[in-house]
Amino acid sequence: MREGQSRFAAEASSIRNTLRSFFIYKWCYWNHSGDKKLLTPQPRLRTGFFSALESQMIPAGCIPEACTSVGAAKYGRPIGLDEVIKVDLIVIGSVAVDPSTGARLGKGEGFAELEYGMLRYMGAIDDSTMVVTTVHDKQLVDDIPVEKLLIHDVPVDIICTPTQVILTNTAIPKPQGIYWEKLSPEKLGQIRILRELKRRIEQETGTILPCGPSENLPPTAQRRRRGW
Repeated sequence: MREGQSRFAAEASSIRNTLRSFFIYKWCYWNHSGDKKLLTPQPRLRTGFFSALESQMIPAGCIPEACTSVGAAKYGRPIGLDEVIKVDLIVIGSVAVDPSTGARLGKGEGFAELEYGMLRYMGAIDDSTMVVTTVHDKQLVDDIPVEKLLIHDVPVDIICTPTQVILTNTAIPKPQGIYWEKLSPEKLGQIRILRELKRRIEQETGTILPCGPSENLPPTAQRRRRGW
């Protein structure tokens, strides 16, 4: 990745973190009835899968802490692959997104796609589940070639920026699950919950799942502040 692209990705990540905090704040304050749950993934799926948050789980005055990845894990309830859940809406991060097609670019590590694929396996989502991304207006682009997207890339149905809400009416197919033939041994080795899923499917089907080519993974990103 060139220096300019790397700087843009870092700026986009900072914007996304700010928008994530805003989203959780609004969810906490709007969800007075307590009938809505928020699922938030463990960072890079290193320590688990998702945490389920309900407004009554967060003590008064602790919403700012709950808006961090550490706080979400602290106050949330961890869920596993056997959890029976139905997800109505997905909020996904983006570095850039094309409003005309719904095509998006992430940071290139593929964690959002893996989370999406595992939720598909659980039956928690399907093609009709709306996918929303929150970005700054400067992250809207018109030059993401749809024909170069990969089978596991997740398109978005709705784009929310500080100034507008855009319905993309995307025609890009959504991933149907985990594409094991695209998953490198190195990536699989990083993610315990993914190895568990692979073993489970192989035991259930009696077949050995394929594996993708090896890759040199980028170093784990350094957090600038505790909790992000």
